[in-house]
Amino acid sequence: MDAEISSILGLEVYTDRGVFVGKVEDAVLDADSGTLSGIAVGSLNKELFDLKGRGIIVPFRWITAVGDIIIMRHTKRVAAKKDAPPRE
Repeated sequence: MDAEISSILGLEVYTDRGVFVGKVEDAVLDADSGTLSGIAVGSLNKELFDLKGRGIIVPFRWITAVGDIIIMRHTKRVAAKKDAPPRE
């Protein structure tokens, strides 16, 4: 499938179970093969992601459909990692 990368920018991303994930903010390209390797998703669903960063990178292999929205495989809730106690 050939398409302009700009056509996916701003699209909403949902899981295959209908859960809103966020919006596409950028694309990740593989310079060697010239293919799309992932999408940068921002405006994240806070109920699904408990992260301090601005967004996540979704590998393209997780994407199942692209149209008016993007559908990806369902993911479990992701919590921010707690600081590990120092080792003695």
